Amino acid sequence: MTYRIDGLQYANWSEKIFRQMRQGGLDAVHVTIAYHETFRETVLNVERWNRWFEQFPDLIMKGRWAGDVRTAHETGRTAIFFGFQNPSPIEDDIGLVEVWHDLGARFMQLTYNNQSLLATGCYEAEDSGLTRMGREVIREMNRVGLVVDMSHSADRSTIEAADHSQRPIAITHANLHSWQPALRNKCDDVVRAVTENGGMMGFSIYPHHLKDKSDCTLQSFCEMIAMAAERFGVRHFGIGSDLCQDQPDSIVEWMRTGRWTKSIDYGEGSAQNPGFPPQPSWFTDNTDFPNLVDGLKQVGFNDIEIAGLMGDNWLRFFDENFTPDQKEPES
Repeated sequence: MTYRIDGLQYANWSEKIFRQMRQGGLDAVHVTIAYHETFRETVLNVERWNRWFEQFPDLIMKGRWAGDVRTAHETGRTAIFFGFQNPSPIEDDIGLVEVWHDLGARFMQLTYNNQSLLATGCYEAEDSGLTRMGREVIREMNRVGLVVDMSHSADRSTIEAADHSQRPIAITHANLHSWQPALRNKCDDVVRAVTENGGMMGFSIYPHHLKDKSDCTLQSFCEMIAMAAERFGVRHFGIGSDLCQDQPDSIVEWMRTGRWTKSIDYGEGSAQNPGFPPQPSWFTDNTDFPNLVDGLKQVGFNDIEIAGLMGDNWLRFFDENFTPDQKEPES
């Protein structure tokens, strides 16, 4: 049995997209339910998802455990796993880590581009690494089964998180910096730290992370995956498309600026192109996931490796990391 899992999306959710997930054969998707929201605001996003689960029970189901991926596969649905791209939903209260795991959150980024209470984002000039609170929050995340995600974090912070965490961490959506030197892409030292500690990395199809951006070819993207697999081992990688389908350009401003600035932060875009860039032609929505299988075959991956990259590697990671840690707490 093989599975198809996307390590991150932030689409403008609708019945159309849910049906496209089914057409693309997706068994599970990690969805962003918070960028800069407070605890209460994020709860409202959970309520909205609960309503969608009621409205479309034949298409989607709430994901809490790895077994829910298998259930979704067997019943022809897509399991939805919640995650945050910023630690704002825990505010400054470590106790909310467990509360959020109880509410269904399974991933939390320690930063979103900027310095947070926990670590340094990839857009800061200086990377001071994990903060005191960051180390304590990672320990609590390890205990309850909330995955540490460093997709938008700076290099030192990510390496320290990988080394400090007692459980494997994830970079859910990024690419190799050596292939495309974007601020958000990860240098070899970072990828090595994550993978040597048992972690996972999902490859992003967001155009600002791609070589030649919207004009990136499927072959180039899959050659980058092959390069990563050769360097660090194929079992540590999957897809984290970062698909933002049907989102209005105004959402980019919310993603990048939240409430921390009064000015416009164009981030990985530019003043001339502040909105969402066009997706590459071979991946415009969830129905295009089979194209990735074809591309991976073309660059030489075998069937078992392709199954791992398309979802089995993520499922193994879910199996190992979503449940509470059964070890005795450190004194």
